[in-house]
Amino acid sequence: MSADLEIKFYFAYTSPFTYLAWAPAQDLERTHRVKLRFIPYGVNIRKTYGNLDNPEADRRKVRYLYLDARRIAKERGLVIYPPKKIFSCRLAFYGGLYTAKHDRFLPYSDRVFERFWKHELDVEKPDAINGVLTEVGLDANEFHHYVEADARAELDRCFEEADRDQVFGVPTFIVQGEPFWGEDRIDWLIKKLDALDLRR
Repeated sequence: MSADLEIKFYFAYTSPFTYLAWAPAQDLERTHRVKLRFIPYGVNIRKTYGNLDNPEADRRKVRYLYLDARRIAKERGLVIYPPKKIFSCRLAFYGGLYTAKHDRFLPYSDRVFERFWKHELDVEKPDAINGVLTEVGLDANEFHHYVEADARAELDRCFEEADRDQVFGVPTFIVQGEPFWGEDRIDWLIKKLDALDLRR
C-alpha cells in the first residue's frame, strides 16, 4: 500500500476559523488515506483587515467574521469569545513546534485552542504556555532552552514555506499544490480526495 498523501494544514491558534476547522481537519485522517502536516502561519490582522483602532467602518468586517464564527461554533458545541485585543501567536507557535518534536502536539493544541477562545489562556504569557506544556507531560525549562536556541529559526522556515505556497490566510489546506482556504472549503477538499480515490 502506498504512503498516505500529505495535506499541509496552515493554522493559527488565534484564528477562530482555524479552531472551527480543527476537528474536521483531523477527521480527514480517519476517512481518507491522508496525513496532516500542521504548519504555523501568522496573519497580520492590521494589514489584512485594517487598523482596528481606526473609525467604526474599519471594524465592520472583523466584527462580522466573528459573528459568523460564533454562529458556526454554537452549532458545533464550541465556545468562541472574540478577543479584546490583537494577540501575538508567536510563543504559542513555539509551543506547538516544541510539542510536535515530542509527540504531544495535538493534546497541547487542543488545550490552547479551547482555552484561548474561552478567554482562559493568554497566549502571550510564558507562564500560561508553560502550564499547558506541563499538563501534556513536557518540561517547561527544556522548552525555554528551545525558545532561546532554535524556535525562531524553525518558525521562520514555516513562514517561508507558506510564502512558497502563496498562503495568505488561515486555515489553508494544500493538497498536491492546490490551496483550500477556510473551514468552509473542507467539503471541496474532500471531493478532491474522493476524486483521487483516497477514501478509506
